Amino acid sequence: MADFTQAFQLTIAHEGGYVNDPDDPGGETYKGVARKIHSKWDGWTTIDMLKRQAGFPGNLDKDTELQEAIADFYRINFWDKVKGDNITNQKVAESIFDFAVNAGTSTSSVLAQMVVGTNADGVIGQESVAKINAFDTDHFLAAFTVAKIARYVNIVKKRPTSRKYFYGWILRALGENA
Repeated sequence: MADFTQAFQLTIAHEGGYVNDPDDPGGETYKGVARKIHSKWDGWTTIDMLKRQAGFPGNLDKDTELQEAIADFYRINFWDKVKGDNITNQKVAESIFDFAVNAGTSTSSVLAQMVVGTNADGVIGQESVAKINAFDTDHFLAAFTVAKIARYVNIVKKRPTSRKYFYGWILRALGENA
């Protein structure tokens, strides 16, 4: 079975640190947790407190409880929802998880389900896990990568201000660190 900690380390490398980009629809983010989308996340209270201290935003990475909260957030909201623990191939689990973080669990699940030819309802259940685990790994990873890239192309067509993220998204889809 796939390992969350290994997948999390790869994904968090893409997410960066503290950012407040006006072109990002999620607004203020920390390690990929967008305040506009996840405003009720408890970590925002800690971040707001740490903003008032010297060394912000570097001091965020030194707060052990905040780092644990980040890992828990990703496990609960993404890894568990895509059934990462039930996927046998680590690279497949990492790819589905990473795209879930970047595009949402439903979007990632639908693309994975389409690749393996099961009901694309956006919720990975036992049938989807069985099909993913039985599918040829190399074929899955190639087809899933192409599907991710197509999604990014469509985003940029619909929202041209997102063009500045496109190169990083493509590198991420290919499994590279941007």
